[in-house]
Amino acid sequence: MNPVFANIGTSVFETMSRLAREHDAINLGQGFPDDPGPEDMRAKAAEAVMSGWNQYPPMMGLPELREAVAHHYKRFQDLDFDPDEEVMVTSGATEALAGALIALIEPGDEVILFQPMYDAYLPLVRRAGGVARFVTLRPPRWTFDEGDLEAVVTTRTRAVLFNNPLNPAGIIYDRAALAPLARFCVKHHLVAICDEVWEHIIFDGRTHAPLIALEGMRRRCIKIGSAGKIFSLTGWKVGFICAAPALLRVLAKAHQFITFTTPPSLQSAVAYGLMKDVAYFDGMRSGFQRSRDRFAKGLIARGFSVVPSEGTYFLNIDISKLGFEDDLAFCADMVRRHRVAAIPVSAFYAIHPVRSIVRFCFAKADAKLDSALARLDSVMRLAQRT
Repeated sequence: MNPVFANIGTSVFETMSRLAREHDAINLGQGFPDDPGPEDMRAKAAEAVMSGWNQYPPMMGLPELREAVAHHYKRFQDLDFDPDEEVMVTSGATEALAGALIALIEPGDEVILFQPMYDAYLPLVRRAGGVARFVTLRPPRWTFDEGDLEAVVTTRTRAVLFNNPLNPAGIIYDRAALAPLARFCVKHHLVAICDEVWEHIIFDGRTHAPLIALEGMRRRCIKIGSAGKIFSLTGWKVGFICAAPALLRVLAKAHQFITFTTPPSLQSAVAYGLMKDVAYFDGMRSGFQRSRDRFAKGLIARGFSVVPSEGTYFLNIDISKLGFEDDLAFCADMVRRHRVAAIPVSAFYAIHPVRSIVRFCFAKADAKLDSALARLDSVMRLAQRT
């Protein structure tokens, strides 16, 4: 067995979901919305299945989707991509990440990862033969500087993998915060793999700053997006990569031997969705922001210390003063005693974890959030007694 995968234990996500089922708990650990997704896009996909092409589409993706991706990023982020030379469709953002690492990394090459991080990053780096070097981010602002980056770079470093907005922290990095990373990549001739799947799930009037737009990054940046996140259609697994032609040509060769292509009906529906009026995207954001505010208000009213969320589906609390051994113990107690499931953020670290932060998914129906809050009424009282 390949030890990269054979030695991975049961994930905390699977563990908490199992406990949620066993205790009939409200599961606010899983990161997907209750909503089935836009009805018009689902109708487009169904129509494409019944009357469209259902054989292999082009390996790089349907031309209509690649053109829609380029148009979308020009409209929302003022980026210019050639749909024929700089855009490729993938089977979700995780496939895009895997393909980028396989294409870029040789055995022994190093990749800088920022933790907390999406749990696929480290196994994918190792499976590509790479060695991970970690920059550790800490609440409440989850910041880094060039000194943090210089402390982990070596002559074997080839790439940086960066998530913005950052799951699970719910933080957004603006151009000023990204500037040190851009300078660092240029200085050390590194490629930046930019996981920007949450680029539309941002709140309070903020705007997304793509790293590829910063000075020196246009030809050394791989921008990864996700229709699943943009349209709350996580099961569709339609992602896209934007990169300079020299990078994309190599990425395409890796993609060719992973999934090769993605269902054409879903590609057609996503192309339609990316051309939606700006009102759709504004409404989507305001809906998630309303859920965030509703849940945050309820948590604060019950005495919890809420860590600000600027984007994503997630809201964190700081449990450092509640008397628990760590975030895992808190989550285990909460699901068993109060029947609400959440995720300990220490699970998103490979080394030196922060053990005082717990993540909830607020992208749920009002009734589910309200029921969860009602079940959490007694948490603080019980914690204060102990």
